[in-house]
Amino acid sequence: MAFIPDPSVAIILVNWNGFDFSVACLESLRKVDFPDFKVILVDNASKNQEGERLKIQFPEIELIQSESNLGFAGGNNLGMKKALFDGYTHVLLLNNDTEVAPDFLGKMLLKLNSNSNVALVQPMILFHHRPDQIWSAGGKWNSFLGRAITLGDRKLKANYLIKSEFLDWATGCCMLIKREALVEVGLLNDSYFTYFEDVDWSLRFVEQGYQISFAAEAEIYHHAGASSKSKHSEGTLSPKVFYYHVRNQLFLIRSHVGPSSKAFAYGYHLLRFIAWMGYFGIRGRFQKFKAVAKGIQDGFTFPIQSPEKWQ
Repeated sequence: MAFIPDPSVAIILVNWNGFDFSVACLESLRKVDFPDFKVILVDNASKNQEGERLKIQFPEIELIQSESNLGFAGGNNLGMKKALFDGYTHVLLLNNDTEVAPDFLGKMLLKLNSNSNVALVQPMILFHHRPDQIWSAGGKWNSFLGRAITLGDRKLKANYLIKSEFLDWATGCCMLIKREALVEVGLLNDSYFTYFEDVDWSLRFVEQGYQISFAAEAEIYHHAGASSKSKHSEGTLSPKVFYYHVRNQLFLIRSHVGPSSKAFAYGYHLLRFIAWMGYFGIRGRFQKFKAVAKGIQDGFTFPIQSPEKWQ
């Protein structure tokens, strides 16, 4: 890695009532063999003083305590602002429900610095409980339907054929970004709160002329859905998950689908959402029914703020 000009990396972790996951993630980060990185942990107003407890157990981290839950977008933005203020050359977003291979960061940096036009890199993300199975090998964007497709989803790593090293979008579960590109493109869009903010962000990088690359040799392991799964009277996923999924899917269409394709994209997704509502109605899951309906309404009517830029 001698050709990399003194890189320094700020790793942003957002914790929201996920203490045990964050502990496991931070333990794995202690084994990372890259010398110059700092973990900035943003606690999103968790219960039971989780941020303070994590700081006691891992004194090497920098803790930012948010007074309210700012969501994935807002929480990561807090951490990124601190990283940029402190002068780090690279920022890495990492879900707290992941564990990493010791060499993942060095391999991601090698990929990022192999091409000056690449601004963002995603590693190979495998299921924690099945490390031979892919959770995400990056993303493809169908601009006609406004559909974000996860590549490699649930395929065996040994059998997966990588068609291109370049991606249309990278998942916020783990992405490494160059400072100068981040300053130019701006932060995550707070309007999304959670879900699809990573797709929106990636598409903004591409629209600015940057490329996104896939570092297949760099591996992390994901406890998929840890933040969205909870005990609920209507099933594992809460109505809020469906609300944000529906609303933000419509945000994506409004922001990134051209005029000639918008009608097709809206039609495709509205058929999906109406089918969900029909299913929830038949099953008596009326909170989820209402959440989808509210997501459709707000997806068309809520103003989408311009993403904040760091000065």
